[in-house]
Amino acid sequence: MTDVLHRGSPATTGDPARVRLAADSVRLAYDERVVVDDLDLELTEGSFTAIVGPNGCGKSTLLRALGRLMRPTSGRVLLDGREIARTPTREVAKVLGLLPQAPVAPEGLTVADLVARGRHPHQNWLRQWSRDDEAVVAEALEWTDMAGLGDRPVDALSGGQRQRAWISMALAQGTDLLLLDEPTTYLDLSHQIDVLELVGRLHAERGRTVVVVLHDLNLAARYAQRLVAMKDGALVASGTPAEVLTEQLLADVFDLDARILPDPVTGTPMVVPVRRLR
Repeated sequence: MTDVLHRGSPATTGDPARVRLAADSVRLAYDERVVVDDLDLELTEGSFTAIVGPNGCGKSTLLRALGRLMRPTSGRVLLDGREIARTPTREVAKVLGLLPQAPVAPEGLTVADLVARGRHPHQNWLRQWSRDDEAVVAEALEWTDMAGLGDRPVDALSGGQRQRAWISMALAQGTDLLLLDEPTTYLDLSHQIDVLELVGRLHAERGRTVVVVLHDLNLAARYAQRLVAMKDGALVASGTPAEVLTEQLLADVFDLDARILPDPVTGTPMVVPVRRLR
């Protein structure tokens, strides 16, 4: 079987400090409105990074640029050292998967058909659908606990099941890099945990490099190794959750008076809001 689901961890496959994806002095704008300006960011192999910040700070816009859905007005996004805008779409799709916020599948599309679309970058007129593709799709469904729902229409699933179906598609795509834009939006707390546990397993057990935009700071601190905090289109802090989530940063970035306590389950920082500052 094609070995796309069993990539090893960085400790066994290469230098863990290798930069996979980078923003180099990136400026992003919609028409004349600049959303992100002169931003530098490096994402290393095997890392799990959460991008956090207030609404409208440019988190999702940055993720779109990292995923080649938006071209910088200046600066560059580099994928494995190559400018991503100059890299053929099919080549990018073989190593990078992007799940947008609240993705929508065509009406009536089944889970199995959605996941099978993850194999499209690996096919061309010389290489059509094969038994290897079939096996990869089956394993992706099994690994995400969606095997029993393969014949169900995606639009008939619950929110949590729908997110797992899209993650199954990304897994079948066989990419090393996975970018997720607010994958817990519109989900209740139990399904938020379900989705983030699955993403955490992709990182820990499959060696995926993960970048996720999250609103919930406590969930970001619990699941991500590294936090990147943004405000007004700029990167203002980057480091471990303990380094980034300070009372001063919460005041400066979120206009929030809060206390930082250890999470009683994981020991990671836990934000306890007191009041809005202004």
